[in-house]
Amino acid sequence: MATFGLDTFSKPPTASSKTNYPMTQNGSTPRSSVIAILMMVTDICCVLTALTLALKLGLERWLGPGETLKHYIWSSTPLPWQVGYLVWFVLALLLVAHHHGLYGHTLVYSTWTEQRRTIQACLIAGLLLCGAMYMMHNITISRAVVVYLVCFTTGLLSISRSGWRYLAVRRHEQGIDFKNVLVVGTNSMALALYRQAERNPHVGRVFKGFVEVPGSCASPQVPREYIVGSIEQLRYLSRLHFVDEIVIAECCPESIVLNVVDIARECGMEVKVVPECYDGITPEAPLEYFGGFPVISIHRRNEKVVASLIKRTTDVILSAAILLFMLPLLCGIALLIRLDSPGPIFYRSERIGKKGRVFHCFKFRTMVANADKLKDSLSAQNERKGILFKIKNDPRITPIGRVLRKYSLDEVPQMLNVLRGEMSLVGPRPPLASEVKQYQLKHMRRLSVLPGLTGLWQVRARQDPSFERYVALDLVYVENWSIWLDMKILMRTAKVVMYGTGS
Repeated sequence: MATFGLDTFSKPPTASSKTNYPMTQNGSTPRSSVIAILMMVTDICCVLTALTLALKLGLERWLGPGETLKHYIWSSTPLPWQVGYLVWFVLALLLVAHHHGLYGHTLVYSTWTEQRRTIQACLIAGLLLCGAMYMMHNITISRAVVVYLVCFTTGLLSISRSGWRYLAVRRHEQGIDFKNVLVVGTNSMALALYRQAERNPHVGRVFKGFVEVPGSCASPQVPREYIVGSIEQLRYLSRLHFVDEIVIAECCPESIVLNVVDIARECGMEVKVVPECYDGITPEAPLEYFGGFPVISIHRRNEKVVASLIKRTTDVILSAAILLFMLPLLCGIALLIRLDSPGPIFYRSERIGKKGRVFHCFKFRTMVANADKLKDSLSAQNERKGILFKIKNDPRITPIGRVLRKYSLDEVPQMLNVLRGEMSLVGPRPPLASEVKQYQLKHMRRLSVLPGLTGLWQVRARQDPSFERYVALDLVYVENWSIWLDMKILMRTAKVVMYGTGS
């Protein structure tokens, strides 16, 4: 996972009590809850599949001449009782799996530990099913079916867990669903947390640095170059590094902890503490794991998880449908570009995405092949103010390129970036690295969400040369994002494309 070097920004000027801290937004995060529900649904589907296989294999020697599976089901135990046993097995499995922590973060445990707990959950649920049948004196249901059901369920759930783990690892490797973390403290525990994040990238945490606590003594093993600032600079550091999570690894005074929580609430971050330093924390706070170390959450951010899920689903469905529908046209455009001027059909540009992630943005080539080398010679003709670069009659644009830009057809290949999770249909446009290097701290907020093919600036002020206006509209979108706002922007974008008012 590549990220843009945000350390190019200069640092700002230098600017143990055991008590009950009020935990905000108790329970699991909304996103974790959605994932847990999806995992439960997957487990139920595995049980139903296992039941189908068990009935097919387990009843072959029980059926008499001319008998069918339907005949056996209706002539043995009454159907309501059979459904009752199945429901009992499913509920027992879900409850035991939840007790074993199998519906939390997919990568909290090692692969072996997760598989072992999965097998244990299936066997315990199977024993509970046999116990229920024994208590009800049921002798008509095939024991072979029960054995096959438990065995097939164990196998399918183990495969399912491996699949969830693989998907989670892949998303983290692609820079999706990872958390940027600051560790408050420079003691041995802080160093251990740093090593957990660095040695176990699959857990989805990216270490951003240590934050010093006033009056504390740093461990001699803590690399000084990784100490990014003091607790007074926490607000600045959290915005600079797109921090999602703060872990307090030292025993700090209550005033410092409450100040950290206030900053986290303002900046939309989570706060976790090491239990051994805060054993008087509210008892209902759930225990989580940072790699192999237990931590307790005292503040969670309020995420629009359902809306985000709808947004991502819409992105995938619409982008795939548009690419499929426009495939003949895209092939024609590719041929015209090849005939129009020498050079590649597609233009790949390194852009900065969410949280400073570097990715390749795809477009149809609309300029001559050496356009980037000619940019410096045209800087005097720039019609934009500030960081942006734009020339109305750019001599580098090819004849077919002008038509593609007029109707925004050059940006259709970016649907591939949407499918890959690097972009969204709606969001701030992805900037160049050279532009981000000139950003001020207030501009960094626009990089806290996925970039998009279109946004407020494209539909409201596309011809406005002001960079501040450009950023202001992006920040308005970031702070006020909703599904309805996305729909309005998409509808206005469709109008812009149809009338050919693009650049």
